[in-house]
Amino acid sequence: MKELVDFVVLIIIYFWKFSKKWKEKGKDVLFVNTTMYIYLCFVLYFTLMPIITSLPFIFNHPYDSMNLVPFIDVLNGRGDFVRQVGLNVIMTIPFGFLFPLVKKGNTRLLKVVFYTFLLSLGIELLQPLINGFRSADITDLITNVIGGSIGYIMYLIFKPLTIKILNYIGQDNYK
Repeated sequence: MKELVDFVVLIIIYFWKFSKKWKEKGKDVLFVNTTMYIYLCFVLYFTLMPIITSLPFIFNHPYDSMNLVPFIDVLNGRGDFVRQVGLNVIMTIPFGFLFPLVKKGNTRLLKVVFYTFLLSLGIELLQPLINGFRSADITDLITNVIGGSIGYIMYLIFKPLTIKILNYIGQDNYK
């Protein structure tokens, strides 16, 4: 229920700051940017929420530093590492697919990798700060970047169809 506060704030931000500006650029831009916004809201839900109700308590628990040994859980057979690796890859596939559509123009793999890395690094650094039960892990960072890269490859594969659909929805903003 604490997450409800975060979602209300995210909805207010969407209508206050973004929806009108995106709508003015065309239905296709509104659709793509809103899809990315909703996706990022779900990423926040699964990785960081509740955020707002946790802020008064961020200094009430120790901050565990990031595990910098890649795939240590896999190597030691700890926990449900296969599920965690799979979910981290799956979580960022939409980002890799949507990012070139939001940015428009000639978006290259390296740019998608860089922004996926920044998104993941931000999440990993904030998780233990906001919630004392979460930890930061280099494996998550690596698998998130792999997911973003897979999403970008999927974007390249489906680009002609995607552009055709978006141009049908909107004002030929996508080439």
